Amino acid sequence: MGSVIDGHQGEEDVGAYCRQIEAYLCSKNDGHLIRIAGPSFDRVCGWARLGIPLNVVLRGIDRYVERRATRGTRRRPVFVDFCEPDILDVFDEWRRAVGVASLEAASGPAGEGEGVPRRGVSLARHLERVIARLTAPRPGGHPSSRLDRELEAAVRELDAMHAGAKGLRGELRARAVGRLREIDRAILASAREDCPPAEMEAFRRDAGEQLQPFRDRMPDAAFRDAVEAAVDRLLGERRGLPRVAFE
Repeated sequence: MGSVIDGHQGEEDVGAYCRQIEAYLCSKNDGHLIRIAGPSFDRVCGWARLGIPLNVVLRGIDRYVERRATRGTRRRPVFVDFCEPDILDVFDEWRRAVGVASLEAASGPAGEGEGVPRRGVSLARHLERVIARLTAPRPGGHPSSRLDRELEAAVRELDAMHAGAKGLRGELRARAVGRLREIDRAILASAREDCPPAEMEAFRRDAGEQLQPFRDRMPDAAFRDAVEAAVDRLLGERRGLPRVAFE
């Protein structure tokens, strides 16, 4: 969805944005309603001004909830304010993935326009996470599809790479990182090939809407490339695919 908030239509857009986030927070709080009002509403309006897509906000909420679950933190309500660092992390990753990371973003009310620093993850830990995601049950998977055959080959190669990942330095590490980008591209190419044309068109429409806040600041060619990168991200999310590339 767009993030323009000036004028009547923009206010409607932000209202819908907030309502959908409220509904998602409700689902993460066992059905208990968590209102977005006052300073929290100003914070969410700031995300809309930055052009943070709704699905990025929801993924950030998921990341906060998942991390809290792994820590075994005592049960307490999930408020949108608690999720902001994770939301900004996911937004930063999204901008890098679609090629708009270099564009200047206006600061929102929280003063976090450029997001928070990315949490460092070692190459070995990254490989562990990717392998776990690739071997988990995947929506719509079918053993005979090109994508599933590509994933099987990727898991074998990543498993072998993980065995020596901690000792990789210099050129060897750079080559491994380059190979991860190649595997990532191969998986996404297979996912595209298996995807029905109508679903791909729907992804392109969604990608164009997500990138609309940045449209006026991007040359046509850069915008087209960003749309395709956003399509890859949406397709990966829908198919349950992790990002294999290590940035």
